[in-house]
Amino acid sequence: MPEKNSIGFKVKQMRETQDMEIKQLAEDSGVSLPIVKAIEKGDVIPSLTPLTKISRALGVRLGTFLDDTPEEDPIIVRGGKSDHTVYFSGRENVTNSSDLEFHALAAGKVDRHMEPFIIDVESKEENYELSSHEGEEFIYVLNGDIELEYGKETSILNKGDSAYYDGIVPHHLHSYHKEKSQILAVLYTPKD
Repeated sequence: MPEKNSIGFKVKQMRETQDMEIKQLAEDSGVSLPIVKAIEKGDVIPSLTPLTKISRALGVRLGTFLDDTPEEDPIIVRGGKSDHTVYFSGRENVTNSSDLEFHALAAGKVDRHMEPFIIDVESKEENYELSSHEGEEFIYVLNGDIELEYGKETSILNKGDSAYYDGIVPHHLHSYHKEKSQILAVLYTPKD
């Protein structure tokens, strides 16, 4: 699994650069110590929620964990085929499988405020736990159908539909009827 999850190395590197103990990172982020340890070791495929909380606790943008080397503007990705792919579980309490394949569209762009991705969504489960984080999300359905659970509301989004929402409201998105879908997503998570 570590070959699918190189994020842990960057989390550990940022934490150590700030001379922060792993226990302190867990406390500051509100992510359990065992999950933080497993993320750093690369033993799990995390969901976006704990990574967002960890990035805030470290005072860095979420994209810091996704970047390789800084590049000159503009960042161009042709045909939606990014060289930077990150896998997420899509569920905060499930860390052994990936339902989301994030293709970063701005990796290497320094000092960015948004995180644009093309995300391949393949949901295998039927019961989903909602999660929340600071910031905002915009999604646009490129292919397939997406079920968006947002607070107490559920919406089905078809190809060409979009949604813009606050990440602080508990939410979850997954492919509808377990069919593979694809979305364009732009995430904004404030550093401060």
